[in-house]
Amino acid sequence: MPDGDQDIKRGRKFEQVIEGAREVFLRDGFDGASVDDIAKAAGVSKATLYSYFPDKRLLFMEVARIECQVQAENISSRVDLKLSLPDMLNFAAREFIEILTRPFNRRMYRMCVAEAERFPAVGEQFYTCGPSNGRMKIGKFLKKYVERGELAIEDIDLAADQFEMLCKADIVDRGLFLNQSEFTDAEKKRVADGAVEMFLARYGVK
Repeated sequence: MPDGDQDIKRGRKFEQVIEGAREVFLRDGFDGASVDDIAKAAGVSKATLYSYFPDKRLLFMEVARIECQVQAENISSRVDLKLSLPDMLNFAAREFIEILTRPFNRRMYRMCVAEAERFPAVGEQFYTCGPSNGRMKIGKFLKKYVERGELAIEDIDLAADQFEMLCKADIVDRGLFLNQSEFTDAEKKRVADGAVEMFLARYGVK
């Protein structure tokens, strides 16, 4: 595909293109993904593919953006602020750990990190729709409990980042470096419980 920053055009077969690209990128990686294979997987012509995405980077970035957005909105829509603080944190931790341990997300994360140095826009887009968006959404929930007097947090953004990092303990590194794709409920519960306990020890109002 031509190299350059172009506007994304949407149309009747846009979703087909995204789904086909998602399949091929995950199978072959960014460099290995060919226009022919993406078009074939999407069930469209190369001309149609080019009409939507004249730059392969734009297509890759859009696939990553959509995945991050869907997952973040899915969690946000199911958070119940009527829950007690420990229950809300536990729910958020378990949901976040489920996201972190999905093979698709691990492969997408690897690809975005790998391409960020060559194509800074890829890294920036992934950061914006992934970590940065996650921080904002977690911070929004934390702020509610601060207003209720159940949490004492001065730097909401930092606390949100810390909670996210606590949820990554142990399992993320095993997934990235040991290619472990399956984790037991007990392993996930161990990390979630530890994250909540540590977070409340630092920010909980006794």
